[in-house]
Amino acid sequence: MVTGGKEENMHEDFTGKVQIDTPSFEADALKGFSRTIDEIQWLLVVLVLLYQIVQGREDESAASIYYGLLLYSVFIAGFRYFYVNRDESRWKLAIETWVMIVFITWVIYYSGRLESPLVNLYLLTVIISSLTLGRLITLLEVALIAACYIFLGYSTGVGSPFWAPNAASLVTQLAPMLLVAYITTMLAADIRSALSRIKLISETDELTGIYNLRAFTTIANRTHTQSVRYGHAYSIVMFDSDNLKAVNDTYGHEAGNRLLKLTVTCIQQLLREYDVFARYGGDEFVVQLPQATADGAFEFAERVRKCIESTPLDTKGRLVSTTVSVGIAAYPEHGEELAALINSADQALYNSKKRGRNRTSVSGGQ
Repeated sequence: MVTGGKEENMHEDFTGKVQIDTPSFEADALKGFSRTIDEIQWLLVVLVLLYQIVQGREDESAASIYYGLLLYSVFIAGFRYFYVNRDESRWKLAIETWVMIVFITWVIYYSGRLESPLVNLYLLTVIISSLTLGRLITLLEVALIAACYIFLGYSTGVGSPFWAPNAASLVTQLAPMLLVAYITTMLAADIRSALSRIKLISETDELTGIYNLRAFTTIANRTHTQSVRYGHAYSIVMFDSDNLKAVNDTYGHEAGNRLLKLTVTCIQQLLREYDVFARYGGDEFVVQLPQATADGAFEFAERVRKCIESTPLDTKGRLVSTTVSVGIAAYPEHGEELAALINSADQALYNSKKRGRNRTSVSGGQ
């Protein structure tokens, strides 16, 4: 959410339609992928070490593999645990997979070249890249692996890899990697899409399409933290439909649902891009207005109230007038915690109801 703090790297639609908090969502995913790659890198080190122990070789090639193991372990420790910028990024993960390819090539070179039983370790980097880095970088990594194959082919001394029989063998060896890369990339895209959809559903009110209370609380708490840090005001505005029950009883729940949507529409069209709007429950709605005093919130609330009052609900050709009652509380004069402000706004809303409805009350006012 954009409220003036640099740490808030979010993209949200504050006109009421919920969008996935993409940067935050991506950051969480990258952290998970990063932990997995960390474990895979150490498992790769252990696997190569076990291979060397089982082989029991003590020649010059074995010494080179041990040297490669040492360098790669130092890289993992340095890049993973002493990296200056601890924020995860796709480029950081890409660098780790590229270094992994170089390490695997080093081990294969000293353990039999293309005849090495460790050649299939390349599939590990292909799968990691497909799951975390997308198609383009995965294709680049497959191209890098192909270059490594050519290098290893040259090192066997059996002739140019571009000679027809050798080229055919190269294509045959690379084809499974391309297939694995394609399938894994497609599966990863489907998984990310499904997770995004689940996140969207978990944050959205099904009827109105705006934030639910869970999502509102998360975002509003961030705004509150920023307001405390930078000394900014903000206001909470609560809306409650005055005649939803009567509409439901007289015209049915379908008409009542349209009444709620009408209320949402009137509120949405008067919101600023960084205001936070959610369904609080039943026929109540809540809006957080960053950097808005009680006076500014009152002006906003009155515009909404008048919009709803002047927009009758069409029920099968019959126009039904509808109104809302409104309650307002502002930080810091009406409370120093978000929960206290919501309670104060809710109490002000109750006062509006008690005083005859279709009016706006500010916390502490009469």
